[in-house]
Amino acid sequence: MKRTAFALMFLPLISAGAFAAGYTGPGATPQVTTVAGALEAADDAQVVLEGQIVKRLGDERYEFRDATGTIQVEIDDEDWPGQSVSENTKVRLTGEVDKDVNQLEVDVDRVELIN
Repeated sequence: MKRTAFALMFLPLISAGAFAAGYTGPGATPQVTTVAGALEAADDAQVVLEGQIVKRLGDERYEFRDATGTIQVEIDDEDWPGQSVSENTKVRLTGEVDKDVNQLEVDVDRVELIN
């Protein structure tokens, strides 16, 4: 009984990790890795950006910069790492492009500090 309960606790973690990578073969959409690429990408395109969060714009909205430009990002409070982040801290943001009629931003799912 204890083994079953223990296994059921960790099953969602294992399952989520198994599906996180996704399909990478022929016909797969390449992952966007720059702000310039994100600005041209389709809605819901997966992105992994590395750079700095340079300014807070409002509730859960920030300006992110890399070597190719700047873009607005939305980071939910629970997605921040357990450490402080300043405009000089290099971070990796994982998420997806969110395009509306008059706005484009990256909806961030994960923030990682880069050493």
